[in-house]
Amino acid sequence: MDSSEEEDDFPSIETITPQSKIDSTYQSHTEKGIRKLCCELLDLKDAVENLCGNMQTKYLAFMRMSDEVVEMEHELVELQKHISGQGILVQDLMTGVCREIEDWNAIDGNNVASQQDDELEDVLWSEADNPQVLFLDNVDILLAEHKVDEALEALMAEEKSSPELKGLTDTSSSEESTYKSAFLKRKSTLVEQLTEIVQHPSAKTVEMKKALASLIKLGKGPFAHQILLELYRSRLRKNIEVFLPSCSLCPKTFPGTLCKLVFSSISTATKESILIFGDDPVYTSRVVQWAEWEIESFVRLVKDNAPSPDTVSALDAASNYILASLAFCSMLEPQGLKLSKLLLVLLRPYIEEVLELNFRRARRLILDVTQPDESSELSTHLVSPLSAFVASSDIVLVDSGIRFMDIIEDILVQLTPPAVMHFGGSVLMRIAQLFDKYMGVLIKSLPGPSDDDNLTELKEVIPFRAETDAEQLALLGMAFTILDELLPHAVKMVWSLKKEGKESNDDIAASAATSSISGELKDWKRQLQHSFDKLKDHFCRQYVLSFIYSREGKTRLNAQIYFDGDGEDLIRSSEPLPSLPFQALFAKLQQFATVAGDVLLGKEKLQKLLLARLTETVVMWLSDEQEFWGVFEDSAIPIKALGLQQLLLDMHFTVELARFAGYPSRQVHQIASAIIARAIRTFSARGIDPQSALPEDEWFVETAKSAINKLLAGSESEVDDDDDGHIISHGNSISDSDDTASSLSSVESTESFVSASMGEIESAGDLTDPEA
Repeated sequence: MDSSEEEDDFPSIETITPQSKIDSTYQSHTEKGIRKLCCELLDLKDAVENLCGNMQTKYLAFMRMSDEVVEMEHELVELQKHISGQGILVQDLMTGVCREIEDWNAIDGNNVASQQDDELEDVLWSEADNPQVLFLDNVDILLAEHKVDEALEALMAEEKSSPELKGLTDTSSSEESTYKSAFLKRKSTLVEQLTEIVQHPSAKTVEMKKALASLIKLGKGPFAHQILLELYRSRLRKNIEVFLPSCSLCPKTFPGTLCKLVFSSISTATKESILIFGDDPVYTSRVVQWAEWEIESFVRLVKDNAPSPDTVSALDAASNYILASLAFCSMLEPQGLKLSKLLLVLLRPYIEEVLELNFRRARRLILDVTQPDESSELSTHLVSPLSAFVASSDIVLVDSGIRFMDIIEDILVQLTPPAVMHFGGSVLMRIAQLFDKYMGVLIKSLPGPSDDDNLTELKEVIPFRAETDAEQLALLGMAFTILDELLPHAVKMVWSLKKEGKESNDDIAASAATSSISGELKDWKRQLQHSFDKLKDHFCRQYVLSFIYSREGKTRLNAQIYFDGDGEDLIRSSEPLPSLPFQALFAKLQQFATVAGDVLLGKEKLQKLLLARLTETVVMWLSDEQEFWGVFEDSAIPIKALGLQQLLLDMHFTVELARFAGYPSRQVHQIASAIIARAIRTFSARGIDPQSALPEDEWFVETAKSAINKLLAGSESEVDDDDDGHIISHGNSISDSDDTASSLSSVESTESFVSASMGEIESAGDLTDPEA
């Protein structure tokens, strides 16, 4: 019992199927399945190929049937026209018969019915024999069958041969009026059919010309000419509608292609007009008027499809429009069409708008500069002239100058020679305005009377500040480089293309263009110089005011220094020198020249301009300061001849200082002479005799030169003491000759102030204080 149960739970090992048999069995089934699947796929492939072949056959059959349907439609249309013509013929016949019956009844209404039938038969028989009726019937048949050439020949022959059709506007009898009216009606129908031929979209050029010639023969020349122009207008509109979607896809080629479409259509219409209608002035004037209308439509298309006017791409497109359209206008001139002036008049408002908005965008970019754009790729020829100022100034300042030139060149590079020729003056004016705005930004970066510790908000708005002399000089040097080198070079490169474009014309035109270019550039340079002078004058004014006034607001240069001198006569002094403020001025200018020589290396012209302007500003302030002269005119304050002598020596010293430093200024000399004359008048009014108190002018000149030599010698000795002889003495002295080659900037000194330091000037101010 137990053994049987165990056998049921654990079957004999003989019932287990070997693995090899399992693999062979299932492998055979798998191969059969794959083979069956391959056969099915092959069958499916054959079925697909048969289906494709059937589709190709059916498609070809369908195409043949489509062609047959189109041909059938044309035949049906022709049949419909024939039936319509026959219907019109029958209708006209019935109308004529009815009219004759009515006329016959009106003439003899009392005749019997048999007589009416006989007369009706006679009338019909007589009309059948009438050649006019036969002619009209023949023309109706030709018109119904659209045989316009035969109908035209028949009408023209009848009009020439029939005496009744001469002077179609005259109607001598009712019969003639009826026949003429019928003739004109057929003629009008022929005109309509010829017009349909011309206006049909699929009409060939030969058919169109033939139909227009037929209209001219029919006396419809103006009408035919109008149809011709309208035909070219509609063709141009369709071509433009097809082309406009590519405006955004091909912005570079869009202006030229649009110009080609418009002007080639005008050219073709003009040639066809001359070929078909001849050189008749009436038709020529109509072509010109039509071309002007097309030019107006062209300008509207330009405005409607151009890029946004404040972008560089809009300026590029506008310049290309001018280039392409003026080139096509010159090609149309041999055909008698002079459209360039009209084109420029119509395009000018759009071009001016594009220029204005582009320069507004440029102004925003320049005025909104707060940080340097390190990601922008700047051209090396711009970086090299301005990068010399990076060591002496803020990187933001130099970056603003580079960005200014980048913006200007980005605008100039878009201009084509015709754009420069006709709009160059406007471009130069806007560049000058933009440069003036940029000078305004630089002026705000310099110290000014508005600088105050409480105005922190104002200071935060300014992107960069020039505090030290080196930074301020770097700012001036960068502005001068843009003015004197970069801007003229950039403009010259573009304007030279304009000049080359004019060389192909005759000598008179080329000479006029050259003089026009020179005039535009001279005016532009004057405007740039005026803007830079505002920056230069602001710097010099603030620089001189910081020298004249102390931090406490006291004036270092006042009239009291000419009342407090020791002694009675400057002439008898052993070593007459200028007053302490003017000695300090000498030191200040020497210091300025030394810093300028380092910062403005290679820009000697700017150095001399700044030194001359600084000297002019000092004497101008002294000449205009009423408080200074009021002290001399105050009778309560005693004066001496020594004060007059000292004042004159200071003025001569200033003039000789400018001459010695290599920047002799006529304005300094004139203002100093005016100050001397005023001082002499003022002291004379107070009882000082100039004749006895003043020596000759030569004494003041020689004394001033000697003083300069002494101050220079003192400066060298101080430097030698401080720097252990590291400074090389120039050994120059002022001679009687005015043509000295010395310069303040040649004095290599680390200590700028010579015989009078700023501390001494402060003490001089204290000595002149009335309370002291």
